[in-house]
Amino acid sequence: MTNIFAWVLQVLLALAFLGAGGSKVAGAAQMVEMFGKIGVGQWFRYVTGFLEIAGAIGILIPRTRFYSALLLAAVMVGAIIAHLTLVGGNPTPPIVLLVMAATVAYLRQP
Repeated sequence: MTNIFAWVLQVLLALAFLGAGGSKVAGAAQMVEMFGKIGVGQWFRYVTGFLEIAGAIGILIPRTRFYSALLLAAVMVGAIIAHLTLVGGNPTPPIVLLVMAATVAYLRQP
């Protein structure tokens, strides 16, 4: 059951981060505006998007899923900090994704 639960979390995370990372890389208006509020430049949107896409792919590969889960958790820590200090809005979505990624990392640790 634990293996099935972990795979379900991994697939959900992959879908969420492919969507979120894809919208950042594609330059969705909402993402451009949000990263404008962060104030470090739009290059940071691309970096974040590519990290999310790489993590989404890596979390589905058995050899890299633990490290990809850690990567996605770290990105979500940054997102939570950004929401609480710079962007505003509801930090609940990145908190939920952080908990999911941390759970996968725990369940898939080498």
